[in-house]
Amino acid sequence: MTQRQSIEDFLYDEAALLDRPDLDRWMTLFTADGFYWMPAVEDQVDPLNHISHVYDDRVMMEIRRRNFVHPRASSKDHRIRCSHVIGNVRLIQEHDDGSLEVGSNQHVVVDYRDEQRVYAYRGIHLLHPDGDTFLIKSKRVNLINPEAPQRSLIVYL
Repeated sequence: MTQRQSIEDFLYDEAALLDRPDLDRWMTLFTADGFYWMPAVEDQVDPLNHISHVYDDRVMMEIRRRNFVHPRASSKDHRIRCSHVIGNVRLIQEHDDGSLEVGSNQHVVVDYRDEQRVYAYRGIHLLHPDGDTFLIKSKRVNLINPEAPQRSLIVYL
């Protein structure tokens, strides 16, 4: 299997977990210091000095996951369905430590409360090799319309 196939398979596997959504298994894809970031403006340089739609480290991901799966969570009142379509997967850079910066275009349809929402973004994953697979060091979700008002996100994209 080529490096590109391994990367694409990993991204497809991640998308399948989010499509279910299975946040328990999805979180196992991240390194202990991994984070998920959705900037609020185009070309945002960092999540610490600027407002973001989402900037979650492992602690915040765990809180969201617990809230999501809690039996009394409002998210349990309605089923959530997602569909990810991934394309234009590219290796942006291979770092000296062996980690890979990977870009992809993703379109996600989220069905929740009888309403479909469409999100399109350019994803940037920093993948750390882990045996014959990878772990996510960071995932950046660059929405194509980050400045637009965003409805509350029930699940990660």
